[in-house]
Amino acid sequence: MIIAVDGPAGAGKSTVAKRLAKKLGFTYLDTGAMYRALTLKALEQGVDFSDTASLAEMASGTAIDLKYGADSSLAVLLDGRDVSAEIRQPRITRVVSDLAKVREVRQILVELQRELGRRKDSILDGRDIGTHVFPGADVKFYIDANFDERVKRRYLELKDSNPGLRMEDIARDLRNRDSIDSTREFAPLRRAEDAVYIDTTGVGIEDVVEMMSSAVKDRERHG
Repeated sequence: MIIAVDGPAGAGKSTVAKRLAKKLGFTYLDTGAMYRALTLKALEQGVDFSDTASLAEMASGTAIDLKYGADSSLAVLLDGRDVSAEIRQPRITRVVSDLAKVREVRQILVELQRELGRRKDSILDGRDIGTHVFPGADVKFYIDANFDERVKRRYLELKDSNPGLRMEDIARDLRNRDSIDSTREFAPLRRAEDAVYIDTTGVGIEDVVEMMSSAVKDRERHG
């Protein structure tokens, strides 16, 4: 079974996708981590983000894999190197959407996501999982929240590791990501027509997971 979870940055889709995967015994595939890993490599190699040909060439020669430990922890491997912590740095967050909007890069990573997703029952979250990566997913969700809520969540997520971070910095970055993600030419962020829409504003994580779990069970019962 394939479960697709889409939505804008800061809506909480990764958090609920991980918990739903654990609840159902599925594999969780963090597609955003793949784009972050590639962004890290581009920054380290000094690749110009406006040079789409160079970005595509780099992506085609890059090995990215996701490995899970016995405690369900995720290790993101970039050319065999564990970059799990590095890809969460603010410098990655600021520019990852610039790389992710490149058609050739997305095509390369989409094929990898499809390969990983077909190995076993999987939950994938991202911007275009239900509309492009797995349009035939068994269950699709679109996780959303109002802008202020998303800014607050992202700030709480990052403030401990970034003491100088300000709410206005987060708001600016989210507006930029929303604009890029929703207006990019190839596979933009949008809600699939058959996706279950869940507004998580003011709703607890476990309540959201329970709503999603019920939808999956209903799909299993009725086929």
